[in-house]
Amino acid sequence: MPIAIWCILVAAILPVLSVFPAKLSKEFDNANPRNPDYWRDGFRARAQAAQANGFEAFPFFAVSVFVAMSQGASTYWINQLAVLFIMLRLIYIFCYWADRATPRSLAWTASFFTIVALFTSSLWS
Repeated sequence: MPIAIWCILVAAILPVLSVFPAKLSKEFDNANPRNPDYWRDGFRARAQAAQANGFEAFPFFAVSVFVAMSQGASTYWINQLAVLFIMLRLIYIFCYWADRATPRSLAWTASFFTIVALFTSSLWS
């Protein structure tokens, strides 16, 4: 199975993992996990935002991998771009956690262009 397919699985799990540290607090109420007051400020709000963005980015990434594979793009480039996307998303999550807006935006932009490169890779690879 190509590495890119495994990257789809990782990309699907990353949003859940990005919010997990915020749920480790004793204040977190698992009976009311969507309590907006809990997610209002600081690290928790940033972790929640990272999760939301991960869910937003996932479909475009997954579709782009499948488009690239179905249109005859180079497996080498598909795998390289898929791994790059995952690494950029990890940087994105860590920057969100650390409240580093500019590097986070750069990581988001680079991951977006990685998806575009995947989607169009059959044209150039």
